[in-house]
Amino acid sequence: MDIDTRLLRYFAAVVEEGNLTRAAERLYISQPALTKQIRHLEAQLGVGLFIRSRAGMAPTEAGEALAAHADAVLTAWERALHVTRGATARAARTLRVGFVASAANEHTQPIIADFARRRPGWQVQMRQTEWTDPTAGLATGEADVALLRLPVPVQSEFNVEVLLTEPRWIALPAGHRLAAADRIRFQDLYDEPFVATPAESGTWRDYWLATDEREGHPVRIGTVAHNPDEWLNAIAHGRGISLTPEASARFYQRPDIVYRPVTGVSPSQIGVAWPRTGTVDDAVDVFIRSCRDVCSDGRLTGTA
Repeated sequence: MDIDTRLLRYFAAVVEEGNLTRAAERLYISQPALTKQIRHLEAQLGVGLFIRSRAGMAPTEAGEALAAHADAVLTAWERALHVTRGATARAARTLRVGFVASAANEHTQPIIADFARRRPGWQVQMRQTEWTDPTAGLATGEADVALLRLPVPVQSEFNVEVLLTEPRWIALPAGHRLAAADRIRFQDLYDEPFVATPAESGTWRDYWLATDEREGHPVRIGTVAHNPDEWLNAIAHGRGISLTPEASARFYQRPDIVYRPVTGVSPSQIGVAWPRTGTVDDAVDVFIRSCRDVCSDGRLTGTA
């Protein structure tokens, strides 16, 4: 019998979390989609894997038996996949760098140039993902290393080094009632509709909605955006406002959007991240050193 490793990974996450909602956030999928996949796995195996109750999801005897072997199977497969993809990239002398938006701001090109100086003949392939995957391909093995906006879901599963810190600002439509303010209190925005990232982005979505910094006030979601273009259009058309890194005011300038400093929220961080897969690949190690050296240069924008 052939079983999709994706289904096995979903099963393992539900066992570990004991809760469908938390497992769905960790996997970047919706709860109904996760429920459907678990039922599909049960149908394929012909056994019930979970006892469902209001308290959560507890594995059955059959589920416990599968869970005893699932982690070893998934770990072996992920290592094989990472080695295979990495070998292909190394053969082409290509480093795959994932990112979700502005990467490392103005530091990005200097980092790439520094890496090229250290590794002549190599090329950097920048791979941008949509906001459904805040890990920018690290979780799926599609990137060797990534420049990420922290925090990201399952961050503990990667090696992460913070490179830069910058304030979170607020992006508003030009006609917004607070657009002319020099600085805005986050408390004055509690009742505003916000543009959210997809539910699949999990805790990353919560961070950019500042759910932990609202003093108990619920979030109003005006619409959902999957990428910067959708995000900009949603704000410009008045479907919501959004917290965003200060750098957005430089990278995404539009006449119908204004960016303002906001007080009452913690700053944003940019980090370089790479998989926890034992020995670090030489090219990845060189890229990390380039990130450190370039981002510690005080002449560039941002705080190291």
